[in-house]
Amino acid sequence: MNISAKLAFWYENVKRDLHWRNSQDPYKIWISEIILQQTRVNQGIGYYERFISAYPDVFTLANADRDSVLKLWQGLGYYSRANNLHETSKHISGELKGNFPSAYDELIKLKGIGPYTAAAIASIAFNQPVAAIDGNIKRVISRIFLIPGDLNSNQVMKQIEVLSCSILDKINPGRHNQAMMELGAIICLPGNPKCIECPVNIHCSAFKENLVQEFPEKYLKKTVKERYFIYLILLSEDGKILIRKRKEGDIWKGLYEFPLIETSEKKSPEEMAELIFKNYSADMKITKITAGIVHALSHRRIITGFVHAVLPDKNSIQSGDAIWIDIVEFPGFAVSRLIDRYISREGF
Repeated sequence: MNISAKLAFWYENVKRDLHWRNSQDPYKIWISEIILQQTRVNQGIGYYERFISAYPDVFTLANADRDSVLKLWQGLGYYSRANNLHETSKHISGELKGNFPSAYDELIKLKGIGPYTAAAIASIAFNQPVAAIDGNIKRVISRIFLIPGDLNSNQVMKQIEVLSCSILDKINPGRHNQAMMELGAIICLPGNPKCIECPVNIHCSAFKENLVQEFPEKYLKKTVKERYFIYLILLSEDGKILIRKRKEGDIWKGLYEFPLIETSEKKSPEEMAELIFKNYSADMKITKITAGIVHALSHRRIITGFVHAVLPDKNSIQSGDAIWIDIVEFPGFAVSRLIDRYISREGF
């Protein structure tokens, strides 16, 4: 029995019961794959259920308000995913009349759909013989075939693509790709792989040569860049708060936040207060300063301070692109996980 046959038998007997696996609807497969990028399955299940409940098809998503989509996405991070989902849904519902492309070459042209997602949709929804390759699958292939080098390099990636195609079940590629994903997710783990339970360990060169812990080869991660934010949580005496929407070309595009000053270095609470007075209004009364909140993203660390203040007359400040809203309305606006966690813990 070859690798694909063993994988198929194993998968049908041990696969986790995930909602999106009971459908060949390309829309639902697309939503699930985008949610599961950079998100653990256990966390993603609830988001998937809520998303499909709110937007059961591509037309309802396309007609939804962007802010509502971002609010539903809140907490998942990588908000460009939600922005791209919304934009691509408009293209599919409009220009394509609601019809998903079935071919990999057409799917990959859609905004926010990369090689892995295009292959997953093409194979699972349309039975196209395309190998889907995500981080888990790259690890599996590198161990089975003892592939040295940086898995993210173009040269190594080409090797992995060829080898993934060589073991692909051409008759049922969707099941094969899902089996490979499952193998990488629950058996061929990065740190403590369960090699004895692996259905294809007899085919695995790393297992046979006792080199599992040596593959994939370790490479230095990209340098994490630090950014320094100072947020002003400004309340008016009539129960309003000042917020603004983040613009294009940066993290958290389209989300709401408090007025922000970004600095080139970390500031002390005294320096934060001085900057707030200088940039906004000397008439405000600062009531609280919280410094040193660290929020980690994939390649960034956001070092954040929050300055709480009260303004007697909200008309005395130049608010620019910010707007005043009632405090009770704030939970209805989509904000970053950084702000959501802070307000949940500290309040206004």
